[in-house]
Amino acid sequence: MRLRFLLQPSWLALTVAVFAFAAACFTLLAPWQLGRHDERQATNDALQASLEAPPRPLAEVLPGGAAPDSRTQWSRVTITGEYLPEHELVARLRTVNGQPAYEILVPLRTDDGELVLIDRGYVEPGDDAQFAKFPPVPEGRVTVQARARIDEPPTRPAEPRGEQLHVYGVGSTVAERATGLDFRPGYFQLERNQPGALEPLPLPQLESGPFLSYGMQWIAFGVMALVGWGYFTWRELKPGGALHEAGQRPRRKTVAEMLAEDDEDTGERETTEAREGAEAAPGGEQPATRGHRASSSEAGASGADTTNATSR
Repeated sequence: MRLRFLLQPSWLALTVAVFAFAAACFTLLAPWQLGRHDERQATNDALQASLEAPPRPLAEVLPGGAAPDSRTQWSRVTITGEYLPEHELVARLRTVNGQPAYEILVPLRTDDGELVLIDRGYVEPGDDAQFAKFPPVPEGRVTVQARARIDEPPTRPAEPRGEQLHVYGVGSTVAERATGLDFRPGYFQLERNQPGALEPLPLPQLESGPFLSYGMQWIAFGVMALVGWGYFTWRELKPGGALHEAGQRPRRKTVAEMLAEDDEDTGERETTEAREGAEAAPGGEQPATRGHRASSSEAGASGADTTNATSR
């Protein structure tokens, strides 16, 4: 039965590998890249909308203490309150425009009594890998314009370094663990020339990136794997396939058998050549026999001449 090759261990292993790879392409790799494309697109849409919209009060953009999401991130808001510089934080291991930087975070208590985390911007490290001194936040009541941002997940615990408390992430959860205060979800990135702002963080570029093409490539890889498996299966169903039933495949000859066949071919060739030479000679005589007779005739003639000479 031709389908019996499907049960061979090598073919079963190939089938499992191909279908596992295709399943990973369709259920893990392609959705992962397509999901990143959707996230980037949502970010671009929100950022584009924020560039065209004027800032609005925080309570209108995020009512009821709602956390920023993909729709409201980058929205421009106005916040009125008072800074709490005694709880200022320094975010380490940050990168701005491909260069190392520190981000400065400070709580702001709003007129409603909420605590919001303000990202003042960044400072560059000095020659000794320590950041330079930066101006403090203004005292008293201020009104600032900022962009809503989604919290980053906490990674490492806060570390006291000199007069500042250093953290490894930016977000309300990170600030709560470091200070023990209760913050509103999300954090808010100051725009340029706002009270307490340092060097403002740059906005992301409005580009989709390669994620859509990567997702389509993984789908294509999965389809190609299945098509290739189907093609080779079809090839094996035809007689003479590489994995066809063992009983129908010719047995491979050994070296000794091949040498014996060569010797037999050589002997047969020599016998054939001798037979063809005999048939080509006149009268059907062997060439060696004719030569022998000619030599005998010449010897007889020579002997007669010698006898005549002696008689004279």
